[in-house]
Amino acid sequence: MDAVFKTNQGVFNFRTAGIWIKNNHVLLHKIVGDDFWALPGGRVKIMEESQNAVQREMKEELDVQVKVERLLWTVENFFTYNSKNFHELGFYYLISSAEQYEIQAQEFFGIEGEKFIYKWMPLNELEAVTMYPEFLKVELRHIPNYPKHMVVKQ
Repeated sequence: MDAVFKTNQGVFNFRTAGIWIKNNHVLLHKIVGDDFWALPGGRVKIMEESQNAVQREMKEELDVQVKVERLLWTVENFFTYNSKNFHELGFYYLISSAEQYEIQAQEFFGIEGEKFIYKWMPLNELEAVTMYPEFLKVELRHIPNYPKHMVVKQ
């Protein structure tokens, strides 16, 4: 069961995300029909460690085994999506993979079908895309040496 609950005030969501950077590109995804990009990942399950959740999500979505290198950001993210207020607690991990996984120039679908669109986005083009949380446009080009705590209100 996912660590998410809904109230009259909004939705609380516990999320994990993977920052996978290869050859100056970062892997992004978006839900089909959305007009913005985000980092791949998903909800943490009750009694699941957040770093295990990012590994599970990458396996479920792309059929790739990833290694969690380290925590980069903890993010308290407050936003509205589909007319609902969200309070999201996110753990953002730097990840890598020993598996051969080619960077594709084109957008592509994962193994879950046409639910998510993925794209290897050049880091130097992030400013030109709509991406949430927005701080990532700058921070992904300057990976911190130690974990940072961020509070984001959109």
